[in-house]
Amino acid sequence: MTDSPTPGTLQDGPVQGIAFTLGGVDELTFARILRDVTRDAAFARPLAVQAQEPRPGQEARLTLVFMPGERTRAVAAMQRLKTVLLRHGVQVDSVRVPGEGGP
Repeated sequence: MTDSPTPGTLQDGPVQGIAFTLGGVDELTFARILRDVTRDAAFARPLAVQAQEPRPGQEARLTLVFMPGERTRAVAAMQRLKTVLLRHGVQVDSVRVPGEGGP
């Protein structure tokens, strides 16, 4: 399930994304997380959330998509997402933040 365009471009220009890989999340837990995220103002525009549901052999993934000028807001949303995930007992296997430790 994708709720927004993929990182790379957006109608207003280039975007970046903070990607969360969520190991061991089942479909019901993932749906509950998405419900919480879509109701939380921390994830409202100009940010967007992309969601990839868990499938056999593929872990769930959430990506916070943002324009480079919204990096501060995106980092705050990343912290909020960590809180939401902890509330659901979800361990974050990895987080990729653009410009930190790699491409």
